[in-house]
This record gives sequence, structure tokens and C-alpha cells, in this order.
Amino acid sequence: MKSIHLTLLVLLISSGGIGSFVQAQSEMAKKESKYYQIVDVPIPDEIQLEVGGLALTDDDKLGVSTRRGEVWVIDKPYSKNPVYQRFAHGLHEPLGLNYRDASFYLSQRGELTRLQDKNGDGKADSYKTIYSWPLSGNYHDYSYGPKFKKNGNMLVTLNLSWIGHGASLSKWRGWLLEITPEGEMTPIATGLRSPSGFEINAEGDVFYTENQGDWVGSGRMTHLEKGDFAGNPEGLVWTGEPNAPLDLKMEDIERESDLSLYEYAKQLPAMKAPAIWFPHTILGISTSDILYDTTNGAFGPFEGQLFIGDQGHSKIMRVYMEKVNGVYQGAAFNFVEGFSSGILRMIWGSENSMFVGMTSRGWSSTGKELFGLQRLRWNGKVPFEIKSMKAKADGFELEFTKPVNKKIAADPASYQIASFNYKYHFKYGSPVVDQQSGKVAKVDVSSDGTTAKLTVHGMRLGYIHQLKAPALRSQTGEALLHDTGYYTLNEVPGGELKSPPTERMASGVKGVKQEKRVNEIPINWTNGVDKQVVIGTKPGLKYDIEELELESGQKIELTFNNDDDMMHNLVITDRGTESVDKVADMALKLGLDGQDLNFVPESDLILAHTGILEPGTDEKIYFETPRKPGEYWIVCTFPGHAASMRIKLTVKASA
Repeated sequence: MKSIHLTLLVLLISSGGIGSFVQAQSEMAKKESKYYQIVDVPIPDEIQLEVGGLALTDDDKLGVSTRRGEVWVIDKPYSKNPVYQRFAHGLHEPLGLNYRDASFYLSQRGELTRLQDKNGDGKADSYKTIYSWPLSGNYHDYSYGPKFKKNGNMLVTLNLSWIGHGASLSKWRGWLLEITPEGEMTPIATGLRSPSGFEINAEGDVFYTENQGDWVGSGRMTHLEKGDFAGNPEGLVWTGEPNAPLDLKMEDIERESDLSLYEYAKQLPAMKAPAIWFPHTILGISTSDILYDTTNGAFGPFEGQLFIGDQGHSKIMRVYMEKVNGVYQGAAFNFVEGFSSGILRMIWGSENSMFVGMTSRGWSSTGKELFGLQRLRWNGKVPFEIKSMKAKADGFELEFTKPVNKKIAADPASYQIASFNYKYHFKYGSPVVDQQSGKVAKVDVSSDGTTAKLTVHGMRLGYIHQLKAPALRSQTGEALLHDTGYYTLNEVPGGELKSPPTERMASGVKGVKQEKRVNEIPINWTNGVDKQVVIGTKPGLKYDIEELELESGQKIELTFNNDDDMMHNLVITDRGTESVDKVADMALKLGLDGQDLNFVPESDLILAHTGILEPGTDEKIYFETPRKPGEYWIVCTFPGHAASMRIKLTVKASA
């Protein structure tokens, strides 16, 4: 995953245990907990339960595959005293799990495997290879699944290798494969980069989630059909195989087209535009599992919607999906944050709570535990939320979980709308591009206050539409629990967009001069610099040093080398951990402007900073150390990195 960013690396692990984690919950997590509670599933101290897959058995026991190559079966997983038994071991990093016909099925790195307990002792005594695929030996060769189709066949997805960029170093890397129980394989679709999360809906349609990376501007979810190309061209190296369902070649894809993926797909029939975009750093950074709400209302008011995990931000998002003119699209919202580790897998329990399996080893997450298993329970209270957001030819129709204050809801000034996009290119990720403000011109609220039809000017096909409604209140005065949604608009009913254009907005904050980013030696430093400092990165979302000591009042030339495979910056903050924590929090809240501001907020707590550096690049900045001795901090404020990517800067009085 980078994947799940998957190439994200180890986070600084908290030694404070789960109690200290709970104390650190965000204000939003506290609000969410009034409706949905996160409950620990106790894990014995001797078990390293780095969850790769989850599956319930026929007798309601929970199977858990782990990155360490084990499968555990947990009896009484809903209780305070679950019983663990190791069912299998010696496997090669299984990152999926399923159960059928008294057997566990899982994808190891190099094969799809069936595990059976034939003598009834609670341990697997049959490890059967159903189908195997070649391995390159690259650490990034993750494999996921399986998911069962109605016909009994299984779907698996294969991650690309990583060699400074994604690459398909062995056959079918970057593909969705269908495999029969007898071991016959059919390649279905390619263009996948890091396809950790995938699911089949009630109609048999397949969706997968993707993480920001090369050719992937931001996290997204795509509907896959046979012969589809989802955007990353590395897997196209295998389209010459006799059973390949498309004949597109890598050389057919422009490395830099200056188009969005939606626009490129209009020129390339095999390419499939995403059904849902998850704006990077706003709705997570490393999209993982997909879970449909099949609880018939037992988990709250979101029956039939999708829950999407995020490994890096340790949270779950919610998606309302609709099909317009035969094309899937919809709106994404935040749902619940504050899980103990990086979310990789989600599954329904028999009593309609959600089991959430987590791991951080090798990747980063805001939840500081190395791994975890928790349940998410609804307490029966209904939050005030935008339940659904439907596209219309001239606007959007909102449905609420509770009746709204009709006077506030009918006021167009209660809403703000903007549209934006991402570039489709070979580079790692994309900044927000072509951001424009729209206008809510009119609002019609239903007589019962449960829906509002927004007439919108400035809608654009192929763009993500951010809708904010912070002023809305329910009839009883509640504010929306989550007041912002992101709708991916691929189609409109009737096929003709009837939203008039608005005047193009200014280019936002692009090109803004940040005074504390000084890249040339100040002209008043007539005697040059007092000290040169070089800081790099190392695996684990870390700088290559943990502490730095400088004298007060020194003129510093600092070179930051980003040796990593992710984007980073370097920000020097005022004294005390409270300063660095505040700066990191402000960076998270920059929203769509974050990329243009290098994820550096305007604050007196910031002393100096670099820009956001692409992998393999460097930047030189100049600053003067504070006159006041003390402990200052250096931090990467790229969202999701600040928890572990820090250097303690000790400023001592000059000699």
C-alpha cells in the first residue's frame, strides 16, 4: 500500500498504552463518541496481532490473519475475556482473510491458500495452494484478498513493487485477478497501484480503493469491470499475455498530459475515472478497507452506505454512493476518528458492531499503537448529519438524519461550495488544481425539513465539489457533526449539466510569499553563516537525527535532503512541545489551501521552514537561532507525519 500509503514507514510507538491514547483523543473524536464508541478487544501480551485480515467463522469466532504470518481464531470476541488459539503459522505476510465451507482462505505474497482443520483439533493441518503467482523479492509485493463472488470464484489484488516508483516486476502485479476454486485464473483489470481495499456490492459490482502515489493525485475509489484500466500504467506490461482483457500499452500513456484523470479517460476508452475521490490530508492519507452497511439500520441511519478505512489517519470515512446514467459516483464525509492504530481491515460482527483490525508496523498512523483490534458500536443515538448528497442537473439534493431548522437551511448563505481537481501524471501525488468557488443561488427545503435542494452555479463535470454547511442547525438546535462533504461529479441526471458557470476564482494562495521561508542568504549577513547544518530522512517517518544542539544567535544555513519516497517539509517551531503540537494541528486544518502553503500555517509559533519537498529533492534555508536558550522543535507538518517526524532542537547560550 504506500501503500496502505503502503510504503509509509514505522511510526513512533507510544509506550503509554491504551489509557494514554484515550486521553489524547481529539475534540472531534470526543463529539463522535457520543454516538459511536470505540471498544478494545483485549489482546494477550505475548501475541503481536498485526492485523492483515478478518473473517467470522460459522460459529461466530473471529479469524485474524497477521502480517507475521499467523492466523488466530478468537472465541468470544465480543467479551472482555476473549480466548485466542493459533490456527496457522509460517505464512508469508497474509493481508486478507475469508471463510467458507469450514475453511479459511487467504492471499499470501505469492499464492492464494486454503487452510483446513481436518482432524478437529482447532489447528490447520492442510495448507493447500489454490493458485500461485511469481514474486520479484521486492518488499512492496503485497497481495490482498480473497473476496468471494456469488459464483464461488475468488478475487485477489496484487500490489505494485517499489523501485523509487511503482513497477510491475513480476507477472500480474498491479492487477485484479479472478480465480476459481480449482485454480483457474482470469485477469480482470489493471492500472492498480496499491489495491489493499476492495469489495463486491449486492449487485456484484467490484470497487477498490487506491492511495496517493505515482499517477495517483489523491486517495480514490474506482468501480472495476473486466478490461478496465484504473490509471497506473505499470501493470500494462502484461497486456501482451494471451488472456489479458485489454491491449493498452505503457507507451500509450502520456507521462505529463496536464489533464485530470477524468479528462484523460474521455480520450482513452479503457480508462476508468474514479467513482469517489478522498481529498488527500483532508479525508485521510492512506485509504484502506471498504465495508458496506448491511445491518438494516442496526448501526445507525446509514443503511446501504459504505464505510472506508484510512490507515494513516486511523479513522473511518463514510460514502453515499449513487449510480447516474450507469456511472457510479457520490459523496464522502468524515465518520469516526481516534482508533488506536492504522486501520487496515473492517468486518461486521454478528451483533452489528464493527470489528476494526489495525497495524502500523512499516507504515505510519496517527494512532500510536503498533497494532490493535477494536470494535465500533452505535449507542442508538442519531447524530445530526448530511445523510445523503445526490447530484442534480443544476445542483445537489441533501437529505439529513434529522429535520433541519428550515429558516437557516433555506438561506443560500448557509452553504459554501467550491470545485477542484488533481493532475493525472507520473509524479507522486498532485496538488489541488483549478480550484474555483461556486455559488448556492437558491435552496428549497422540504415541508418536513428532512431534505434541501440546492440550486448551484459553477458545477463542473469531472471535478470534486466541496460543500460546507457550518451554519446549519437541526430543529432542536444541533450543529452538524460533520459539516463538509466532497462529491465526485462524473454525471448528472439527464446527461446535460444545467448549472450556469460563475466567474473564475483567483488562483487562491498559489505563489504566496512565506516570509519565514528564506532560501537566499540575507544581505545583512556580511560575514556569511556561522554554521552549516544538513538534515535528511530515514525509514520510519523520521529525520536522520533526533536531537540538534545550536548556540543562541547563530546564523544558520540548513540543508534539508528528502531522501524518502514521500513528500516532507521541515518546520522550526517555538519552545515547548505544546508549540509543535499546535502548529501540527493548524497544518491539518489548512484544507484545500494546505498544499499551496506547504502545509505551514501562518503563526508566531513558527520560526523558519522549508517548502514541501518531493522525494529525492533538497532545499536550503537560512535563519538565526533564537536569542533565548531552551528546547525548541523541528517537525514535518505534512498531515500525518508530525507525530513521529520531530527533532529536539536545544539552543544554548552562546559561549
